[in-house]
Amino acid sequence: MLDALTIAIGVTAVALAAWCGFAAYRDQPTKDWHFLGMAVVTLLAFAQLAVGVVQLARGEEPHEGTAIFLAYLIGSFAAVPAAGFLSLAERTRWGSATVAAGAIVLAVLEVRLYDIWKG
Repeated sequence: MLDALTIAIGVTAVALAAWCGFAAYRDQPTKDWHFLGMAVVTLLAFAQLAVGVVQLARGEEPHEGTAIFLAYLIGSFAAVPAAGFLSLAERTRWGSATVAAGAIVLAVLEVRLYDIWKG
């Protein structure tokens, strides 16, 4: 895995969580700008998914096993989009809180992915 990409995803996920958490604090639903931020984070997570699959295809193996690595990799890619879709259904402050929670989940998954790969 690329350490710089993992750090970039973690930092942008925490920034998205803070941004959407502040919107929830101000009693605002998710807005178009929030979805742009979610798109950036999701694009980075997709890049990490591609890099992880390529590394597995080249024969490299994660320290803790391929199946668990793939599960976390797919979960990290899906965390923010799933929260974004849920926020569309809940057009209140709780939609913003959902995205903030999804972004925090992504940041935690990134730490775990790093641990699974490096050991």
